[in-house]
Amino acid sequence: MFTKTCYLAALCCVCSFYAGCTVGPDYQKPVLEMPEGWIEQEAKTAVSDKALKTWWTVLNDPMLNALVESVSSDNPDIREAYYRIEESRALRDYATGAYYPGANFSASYTRSRESGNTAFSFPALQQELGRYSSGFDAAWELDLFGGIKRSVQSAQASLEASVESFHNIETSLYAEVAGNYIELRTAQMRIQYALENIRIQRETLTLTENRFKAGISPELDVSQARQNLANTEAQVPSLRLAEIQAFNRLAILLGRYPQDFDSDLKMPGTIPVPISENLPAILPADLLRQRPDIRLAERQLAAQSARIGIATAEIYPSFSLSGAFYLDAEQFSDLGKWSSRSYSYSPGMRWRVFEGGRLRNLVRFEEARTEQLLAGYERTALAAVEEVENALAAYTQESQRQEALQRSVQASEDTVRLVQSLYRSGLTDFQNVLDAQRTLSSQQDTLAISQGTVVLDLIRIYKAFGGGWDPDAIEDLPQSIKAAESEDVSIEQQLQDK
Repeated sequence: MFTKTCYLAALCCVCSFYAGCTVGPDYQKPVLEMPEGWIEQEAKTAVSDKALKTWWTVLNDPMLNALVESVSSDNPDIREAYYRIEESRALRDYATGAYYPGANFSASYTRSRESGNTAFSFPALQQELGRYSSGFDAAWELDLFGGIKRSVQSAQASLEASVESFHNIETSLYAEVAGNYIELRTAQMRIQYALENIRIQRETLTLTENRFKAGISPELDVSQARQNLANTEAQVPSLRLAEIQAFNRLAILLGRYPQDFDSDLKMPGTIPVPISENLPAILPADLLRQRPDIRLAERQLAAQSARIGIATAEIYPSFSLSGAFYLDAEQFSDLGKWSSRSYSYSPGMRWRVFEGGRLRNLVRFEEARTEQLLAGYERTALAAVEEVENALAAYTQESQRQEALQRSVQASEDTVRLVQSLYRSGLTDFQNVLDAQRTLSSQQDTLAISQGTVVLDLIRIYKAFGGGWDPDAIEDLPQSIKAAESEDVSIEQQLQDK
């Protein structure tokens, strides 16, 4: 009895001594030095960044607004990301369960008889005996060195990383839907320009044929007019293909087959024009909290940092308490009597004192993985700054190019009108007409591409800023997300049932 008491007392002393001792590093969010501003200063910026959450509304296109709203509920990538959050949440709760004892209940009935034809048989055992048994056993591993705590912290950070991955997918999908919509409208605008030029060139062909029949113009003019018309007509099928591909891609992004996607998108439309040239006032430092991919990399780093503590805890001894309590009786009526009790308890310790250096190398492995993720976090931030800088520069330069192309198209339209009048009057040859019409067709097509590119660059800016969600407005998150308190961090974001 004295030995048992001493053993328990020693175990309690050890528990008290190591209570609250958590091995491994305590995670601190790394501090990154970001630039104070953007190199591209010509892009206009607004006072507020609240437009980031619903940035697509600045294009003032109801059809685009409806498409973006539909993608949140119908896209397979969104549903996949939702179930990844559910998976991470279950793993976090599974890790939390290690804090508590594990208990098992069992009940059995056994009927047995010993053989009478063995060397050790006894007459008393050569009769049928029954045995009733019921009870439970339990085991509890004490988290003295914080191995379980670090496991929960790692699982919690992984859960939060899956939520950031969800936001990252949302951000990319909104930009992709808007981008494909602009590509569709760009193709339709190019088709409209091509059809208008085909109309003009057919009129010119008719004019040259009439002049040839009247003996005013040579047959060469007719041949060149036909060639010019055929070249322009040959562009239309390629433009139709681009329109169909953009339409099909939009259908897939919305989780539908193109055959089932009945939409007014097939009707010709124009490229949206932003209602304002101002951009959100986002600084490089703001990207750390706004861009989901940077937040995702930081949460992955936090999860990995906790794994160092998990590996470190394996170096130290582990202490456990286990016990069992059963009721055994030959008669069922005696099963509930106190005299039928049978119990045992066993404090235990396990210490992996020699592993050939494996445990310490496992710690080194986790530390190296952490450094890798830290470098990846820094790389993600650098790439984000580069993406914004490139998008701002592209938007500024393409806007200037578009303005020049608009002047060029206006001049080309005036040239075509004047040269056709001169040709009818016989004051110029047909080569000038061909050159003017070809230039107009080319410049109009280039202008349509540039108009679409400007809007695409604007979309890239909002995507580079991490637009599409508001990290400060928890209550404004989609219906598939809720906020819940966590033991190790203040807030976790996880999806609700759809």
